[in-house]
Amino acid sequence: MTQSPEALSHALLSAAKAAGADTADAMVATGQSLSIEVRNGKLEHAERSEGLDLGLRVLIGQRQAVVSTSDARPETLTTMAERAVAMAKEAPEDPYAGLASSDQLAKTWDIDALELCDPSEEPSPDTLKTDALEAEAAALTVTDVAQVQGAGAGYGHHRIHLANSNGFSGGYTRTTRSLSATAIAGSGTEMERDYDGDSRTFQSDLRDATEIGRTAGERAVARFGARKPETGSFPILFDERIAASLIGHLLSASNGAAIARGASWLKDSLGEQVLPAQMSVIEDPTRPRVAGSRPFDGEGLATQRRAIIEDGVLTGWTLDLASARKLGLQSTGNAARGIGSIPSPANWNISLTPGEHSRRDLLRDMGTGLLVTSMIGSTINPNTGDYSRGASGFWVIDGEISHPVNECTIAGNLKDMLRAMIAANDARSYLSRVVPSLLIEGMTVAGS
Repeated sequence: MTQSPEALSHALLSAAKAAGADTADAMVATGQSLSIEVRNGKLEHAERSEGLDLGLRVLIGQRQAVVSTSDARPETLTTMAERAVAMAKEAPEDPYAGLASSDQLAKTWDIDALELCDPSEEPSPDTLKTDALEAEAAALTVTDVAQVQGAGAGYGHHRIHLANSNGFSGGYTRTTRSLSATAIAGSGTEMERDYDGDSRTFQSDLRDATEIGRTAGERAVARFGARKPETGSFPILFDERIAASLIGHLLSASNGAAIARGASWLKDSLGEQVLPAQMSVIEDPTRPRVAGSRPFDGEGLATQRRAIIEDGVLTGWTLDLASARKLGLQSTGNAARGIGSIPSPANWNISLTPGEHSRRDLLRDMGTGLLVTSMIGSTINPNTGDYSRGASGFWVIDGEISHPVNECTIAGNLKDMLRAMIAANDARSYLSRVVPSLLIEGMTVAGS
């Protein structure tokens, strides 16, 4: 690639204009990634990739079309724009389609303050291999770990640039560093596995490989000997590792696209209590060194810190331009888009108000119930909030962990669950979704 993402995005806009588009926006992404996986002390897999992707959305009146390519030759850009215009002319009219007006666009931002890119050198394959081997070796030192399914380390460096015919042009670079390990305890049909891992923007923030490997091993061993729990109504403590999924269901239900379709159990809850009065859900895309941070959204609007839920009350929806127009509202700067797709609403960094007590305190107070550490599958009714998921974790008796459990289902209704939950104070502050362990009374457990 001889042209920068910025130059290519503007070349796409020029091609779209020449092809007859009324308005257009273009996104160009470049990236390189390196991943290493080891097993049994040897290299298992190594992969390096470099890529260029170009996406163009054109509008003819209220008709739109999106095309994408990985070929940056000038003749390809011309053909791409002509094809997009031809497609748009045949597309059905969408009364809500359209770019932002110039007064809606982000004008200035401080990209350095977000610290999205680690300036240190790209790690070598040998460095990543060493980290992965160290994590694997640490897992194997844990008594009763039978094997390590795999350990891996990775690095990514990605750059995007967005431009539109209304005058917006902006881009940024993002780096990722990752390290993980999966350990197995037992053998044959009695095997149990668990993992640990970390992903950060800066290498200096990444957790130690030995810690990650050892934690994976300890978690796997703790699960060994799991059996089905009894069936009944019990309190359930969602471990911090998976508690964010509950808030994820809340965010999905407050997504403007779902609200505009009328397919949300929160559609009539604006301004009402949906969480305990002391809890708020804050979205903040300005947090430094966090994966969900960004200076502008996929339509060129400034991102903003906002309270989705304040003191338990639902204050608004998560909106892009189209969903905002459908609802007669203003975009909240939450448009996300892929290279080959139109924008849609999505959330950035989220944090839930922590509680005053530790997870240990909540375990003690719950008496007898279930501590959930992992879940599989889901049946969520988007209209009613009825909730059912497969789960595994640990059975708690008289406030103490008794034994591991698996092959059970937990069920309830999200409206009731979320209004009654109690938060611990154990959230990890560096995650994009900062959510502590959550205790919910009186859910149904289906086991033996």
